[in-house]
Amino acid sequence: MSASVASNPASPAIPWWKEPTKDQWIAYIAAWLGWTLDAFDFTIFLLIMLPISQEFGVPLAAVAAVFTITLWLRLAGATAAGWMADRMGRKAPLMISILWYSICNFIAGFSPSFAFLFFFRALLGIGMGAEWPAGAALAMESWPTRSRGFMSGILQGSWGLGFALSAAAYGLLYDHIGWRGLLWLGILPALAVVWIRFYVKEPPVWAENKRLQAEKNAEVRLPLFAIFKRKYLFNTLTACLWMGSAFCVYYSIYALFSTYLQKELKWTPGMVAAPIFWANVVVLLGSAVWGSVADKWGRRAAIIVPALLAILVTPIYLLSHDPLIIMLGFILQGVVGGSIYGQNPSYLCERFPTEVRATASGFVYHQGAIWGGLTAPILTYFAIDMNMGFALPMMVSTMGFLAVVALAVLMGPETKGQQLTASLMVHSAAD
Repeated sequence: MSASVASNPASPAIPWWKEPTKDQWIAYIAAWLGWTLDAFDFTIFLLIMLPISQEFGVPLAAVAAVFTITLWLRLAGATAAGWMADRMGRKAPLMISILWYSICNFIAGFSPSFAFLFFFRALLGIGMGAEWPAGAALAMESWPTRSRGFMSGILQGSWGLGFALSAAAYGLLYDHIGWRGLLWLGILPALAVVWIRFYVKEPPVWAENKRLQAEKNAEVRLPLFAIFKRKYLFNTLTACLWMGSAFCVYYSIYALFSTYLQKELKWTPGMVAAPIFWANVVVLLGSAVWGSVADKWGRRAAIIVPALLAILVTPIYLLSHDPLIIMLGFILQGVVGGSIYGQNPSYLCERFPTEVRATASGFVYHQGAIWGGLTAPILTYFAIDMNMGFALPMMVSTMGFLAVVALAVLMGPETKGQQLTASLMVHSAAD
């Protein structure tokens, strides 16, 4: 897609929150629920890796490998769900994905062995990956252009809300229900499927685009291949670099932080939960703030500026053993480093045409999970096998990949004001 974008239409006189219709709000809430609950089911595992390691008598690196395979299988789920969403609609794959990851997490709580746990947590990755492309396309195509950046920040930033909920559950309930009980709570998101089934409608942009494809006999049967054609190649590759480095940043910050506090600093569950809970609460607030920046100054500014600020913040909480400094520094990191992801839904959806939007955004986003999935085992190797401790490897990885994020986004197009239309832009035979 061309880097040029449509100009913003004249802003209506009504407040931005009154601009969306009831159906647009319902579609957005469905995507928001799916993503927030997805975050709860996934991140609860990051808080219980050490007790799982102890119960099954396996090395911590082996438990970290569960997390890695879960992330890797997200790509399979995202690619399949993206294809379904582009060909069959955004709603069905969203419902399937929520049921999938909820049931897998619940079953994992009954694990009689580490291999059983490994298998079902790995399968959870397929459903987890499937949720994002369907949900992001549903929300962004349904939402008005004027406030899409802000609402993208709320949507993606709600991963922090899901993480905060898992941290709260860990801090309040772990001593009573253990790690198994925390996984059993993962069945609750399945209840959202009933509401989605009866109240959510397909975005009109997708429905009209699908009609035009059929009418003109121009259906895109292999959307994943289309984004690697010369016309889209540079856009695709820079987006992949951006998302790959962003995943590495995220898991450098969050994947082993609780393990670091538990294992090296000997913090209690309540102490561990506090910085993680509050940092993830401010991820939501920070993503909203940077979302406002995205609507005013552009998507790239809303990613690059907090990424650069996060480089300065990282040493604050990783070079100190003072609990107060660690907590405040990690909370500040939530505002900057934890909030560079707020434009993932809007910026990825705006970079690709409607015919391939879910497939493209799902693949680009979740290929990053392959690289992000390597982060925890590699950092664990340096921390334990190389006797470096967790703080230094986490700091170097976080700061280095933040710089790559800024560079990759700088090379990409600016899409502020992009109109998501039903027009056909990709053809099966040739571009």
